[in-house]
Amino acid sequence: MFLCAGLALAGSAWAQRELPPEIAQALAQAKVPATSVAMVVAPLAPPPGTVSRVPEPVNPAGEQNPAPDAAAQAAPPPRLSWQADVVMNPASVMKLVTTYAGLDLLGPGHFWKTRVYTQGFIRDGVLHGKLLIKGSGDPKLVLERLQELMRAIQDKGVRQIDGDILLDNSVFRLPPHDAAAFDDDPLRPYNAGPDGLLLNFKSLIFKFIPDPATRRVRVESEPPIAGVEIPAEVPAATGACGPWRTRLAADFSDPNRISFAGRYPLSCGEQQWGVAYVDPASYAPRVIEAMWRAAGGALSGQVKWLGQPATGQPLVTGYSLSLAEIIADINKFSNNVMAQQLLLTLSAAGDGRGSFGESRNRLQRWWRERFGLRAAPVIENGAGLSRNERISAASLTALLQQAASGPNAAVFAQSLSVAGIDGTTRRMATRSPGSDAIGNARLKTGTLRDVAAVAGYAYGQSGQRYAVVGIINHPNAGAARPALDRLVEWAVKDAPP
Repeated sequence: MFLCAGLALAGSAWAQRELPPEIAQALAQAKVPATSVAMVVAPLAPPPGTVSRVPEPVNPAGEQNPAPDAAAQAAPPPRLSWQADVVMNPASVMKLVTTYAGLDLLGPGHFWKTRVYTQGFIRDGVLHGKLLIKGSGDPKLVLERLQELMRAIQDKGVRQIDGDILLDNSVFRLPPHDAAAFDDDPLRPYNAGPDGLLLNFKSLIFKFIPDPATRRVRVESEPPIAGVEIPAEVPAATGACGPWRTRLAADFSDPNRISFAGRYPLSCGEQQWGVAYVDPASYAPRVIEAMWRAAGGALSGQVKWLGQPATGQPLVTGYSLSLAEIIADINKFSNNVMAQQLLLTLSAAGDGRGSFGESRNRLQRWWRERFGLRAAPVIENGAGLSRNERISAASLTALLQQAASGPNAAVFAQSLSVAGIDGTTRRMATRSPGSDAIGNARLKTGTLRDVAAVAGYAYGQSGQRYAVVGIINHPNAGAARPALDRLVEWAVKDAPP
């Protein structure tokens, strides 16, 4: 069965195309009508085996910018175009917009800085006063890097604090965050809200280590967190592993106490469980207090949030991973809160204070500069964890084409999951064993209730590279993911149009 649709888009040579039969068949098996699907496979310019950059005229501000949509204008017409202008919810594929905008506006070498100040004086290893930790929105201030910051503070001669530790997250201006608002599951780490001083994604990681000899299961957790009682072990159970989390009968509702009323099956082996801390506002103060004391530091006062921005005498500065490394985490593993941190940084870079509204405005201005009249995305939080975000397959294709021709092409492409190998596309190897797409595409996936999507690059057997976009918006979208696999396979096989 072949299905046809036209695509008219200002300034480009889009033509009518057909859904290949293997894709149409997969959609039919999932009971998803073609009207609920948008798909594009478009060759990239320049031709295979060459490397070029998009022309970079000087804009009125004196900055070097690529000509708007130059890469898309230079590319040949698409091999496949189905409902490419229809605006749809792309789920986490929207992270491609956020990460490419971040690369273009901030540069791959951008770093976030966590600055530490003192208020008072230091004598004989004692800070008589307050220690101030000021965040800049670092998307990945995790346990290991927080430990490095603690060591750096002590290396500067502060071993004891005769006063408080004050925390400043004022770099972002944020509305109240309801972790249950999206899907009524507030303990899922992906529902964690952004923060100017985001520590370890506001989550606790529990590791269960069974000992068949003693029929007990050791419980380890990280990061350390002050004032929270966590059991050191749980009873073991026999039988099949099954739904081990349910069998643990965990209770995370008390900020001061974690409990497991059930048993853990020995047959499960070692497992980990990540849970968002139930009281996110107290997470950073509790973790910093525990880690300071674990590092051998003494504290006479409390760890608490500042009500307003403040400074003092500079002591040390902790640096984030580079933006190039950050976007690899965002895209390969679809980290929602990291994507939101990056979006907010678009309006907080420099000495500003970021907000979603200001960052959305900056992204819209950037889109007009880069893509001219192409339909701009509708952005809510930049992560795709939204029922409201929208973009067309044609606009995503234009972004992928331009990104592939720009100075950050390699960084952007390497941030995507290798099909069937790593990141969120690993399951493709299970769904489609032996597929020609495995190892021959770099992709970003998206999944929500009623949404399945994929976008990225496919490397054709002819040597031609392609931008590939597929979006499904339908109650049966999850069952239609094999149709997206077929789309990538079709691009890799270089089937004739």
